[in-house]
Amino acid sequence: MIRTRKMEPDSRPLPTIQQLETELRRVRYRRRFRNVFRSTVFTLITVAAIAVLVATLWLPVLKIYGSSMTPTLENGQIVISVKSGSYETGDLVVFRYNNKVLVKRLIAQAGDWVNIDKDGTVYVNDIPLDEPYLTEKALGECDLELPYQVPESRLFVMGDHRSVSVDSRSTAVGCVAEEQLVGIIVLRVWPLDQFGGVN
Repeated sequence: MIRTRKMEPDSRPLPTIQQLETELRRVRYRRRFRNVFRSTVFTLITVAAIAVLVATLWLPVLKIYGSSMTPTLENGQIVISVKSGSYETGDLVVFRYNNKVLVKRLIAQAGDWVNIDKDGTVYVNDIPLDEPYLTEKALGECDLELPYQVPESRLFVMGDHRSVSVDSRSTAVGCVAEEQLVGIIVLRVWPLDQFGGVN
């Protein structure tokens, strides 16, 4: 003989329509919240990836180390550079050298003749450069035979703090090859009280 267990009726009261509506709203809210959260996270990741891509490829952000570019750029300042296909004398160029990224001022381009006299006045093609950005002139660390002609596909660069900068005047650094170039500095962003363009 098989005994069957008699099912007791559920003694809990049925939910009211108001309770059902409240629960339905709660479930919909959670679903909507989950969708908005997913969408927000996806958007943030996309924006961050684009920002990194832009900063790496088109607008590298750099922190200045050392004093070779004072008074134009000082230690600790943060600047933005932009990729460029053409460069002009006087531009602040960013380039790679021995696994470092350096900033110097473009003085002369391929084919130009550079000469520097003992007091530090720079001549390009026998014309003295007007350099209002300098606070002092110096021959600095120069072991080139002057006058010097800039080789093909190269740039002659110098720091603005001429007495301490090691740059194209030294054969240890030499002229910068076009493939070493990262871009030109266009904006100082830190410190905030000095925010603006850089000359």
